[in-house]
Amino acid sequence: MNLTHLRSLLAVAECGSFTAAAEAIGVTQSGVSQAVAALEESLGVTLVVRHRRGADLTAAGERVAAHARTALDALGRIKGEADAARGLASGTVRLAGFPSVFATLLPPLLRRFRTRHPEVRVVALETDDREVERWLAAGKIDLGVVMNPAPGRAAASLGRDAWVPVLPAGHPLAQRPAVSLAELARQPFVLATGGCETNARSLAEAAGAPLKDVQIEVRDWASAIALVREGAGVSLVPESTLPEVRRGLRVAALKAPLHRRFGLVLSPAREPSRAVRAFVAVTTTKAAAP
Repeated sequence: MNLTHLRSLLAVAECGSFTAAAEAIGVTQSGVSQAVAALEESLGVTLVVRHRRGADLTAAGERVAAHARTALDALGRIKGEADAARGLASGTVRLAGFPSVFATLLPPLLRRFRTRHPEVRVVALETDDREVERWLAAGKIDLGVVMNPAPGRAAASLGRDAWVPVLPAGHPLAQRPAVSLAELARQPFVLATGGCETNARSLAEAAGAPLKDVQIEVRDWASAIALVREGAGVSLVPESTLPEVRRGLRVAALKAPLHRRFGLVLSPAREPSRAVRAFVAVTTTKAAAP
């Protein structure tokens, strides 16, 4: 039993004669006749009865034809999946984000996508958040991780992250469970930007309580936390950047909580490819934790 046998039987069933079936599938009449005969021999039952006006399926032939139709439909779907995979295999996804999302947010997302679609090449580019926006606008990337995207702009939500005060363990404010941003802004401050325009300075200014005494400014969150541990000042950092070992540190809460939200944004200058749509689909299936 093979595909030619099944296709020949279905052609006879649909066309009502061996001659019409042969024309429909592009083979000779003897080829259709031999294929049906071979199928009958392999199954040990009569499937088709010839008569002067053409041919009809027996009751067994009707049941076999129904299963043959299901089998050929399934084979068509298998071929469709293979065609889709070949299309993805030639695809590339260009993705950009700022440093803190590469440290916390993107690794599990990239692992999940590569597990699902190992044939797709992912080019992940690290830059600051302003450059991400410029690259999206210019079409230099397919997708960008954007902080606090406008409603409806993001193709997928990637979660959110709380801003938390970090103080040396012996600091006067360290014994309080929550402090205000204004109280924090009056202290000697270690400012970390994480490669983002939105950071403690911009948040403090937006709250009407600008930082009074920035002792040190660094890019990396881990560096800022290490400096706080050494008593260089206090800081405000994303919760996801906190170390597991917090000896010498006190992590408090803000009295008026603040969060940063992450969204995966499509470039408006590029038509999303099949590979890009697959990346968004994997992201929306199970959003990565911040």
